[in-house]
Amino acid sequence: MKKLYMASLGAGEFELITLKALNALKNSDIICVPTKTEDSFKKSLTYPIVKEALKYLNIEKKIIPVYSPMKFEPQDWQNQVDIIIDSFKDVDTISFVTLGDAGVYSTVYYLIDILKKDYKDIYENLEVIAGVTSFSNASAKIKKPLCLGDSKLEIIPLIDKELKSTKVYMRPKRGSDLSEINEVGEIYTFENLNFKEEQIIKGKVKQVQKYMTLIIDFLVK
Repeated sequence: MKKLYMASLGAGEFELITLKALNALKNSDIICVPTKTEDSFKKSLTYPIVKEALKYLNIEKKIIPVYSPMKFEPQDWQNQVDIIIDSFKDVDTISFVTLGDAGVYSTVYYLIDILKKDYKDIYENLEVIAGVTSFSNASAKIKKPLCLGDSKLEIIPLIDKELKSTKVYMRPKRGSDLSEINEVGEIYTFENLNFKEEQIIKGKVKQVQKYMTLIIDFLVK
């Protein structure tokens, strides 16, 4: 069975790669690294981080450039998927890497949409690995919190138009009634995420049962 990792590398520093992402690189036969042009590949921000990670692991892997012009053209995303699929002819496990976190303004999910539609077997066995974001790293650099107490965090792209948003609901108390949360996109409830008795529920629970409960209303494109 083919295995594809969409591995986040964190915020531009080798030491911000998670152990999970390092293990993905270690277990992969090929590592796909996005780059704007062939000339800029080894000068890119991503390539040196991958090379340093492999040096740290004391291993060598085949690294393939995946050209990503960043023009938000569907054909560009298709071309990247084609490179991944073509690479699977000779190997079983591939990592496609991205800076920061794959869930925050990354091209990764454009590729995942194509894989979900056209390559369901690969999509079903695909794993996205989270990473450290630039803004969480920036917060740590100057020792200031992004949100504390009763404050909230907003991520605002500097685009001159009205935008829809994904909403993250955090810190509910046990017994909290969630009826006032209106589902706008596609809502999920996460209980005890990454801990014992983890549950991921599609939809909104009526009442919070677990202390560590997170509700995300994902923007539907």
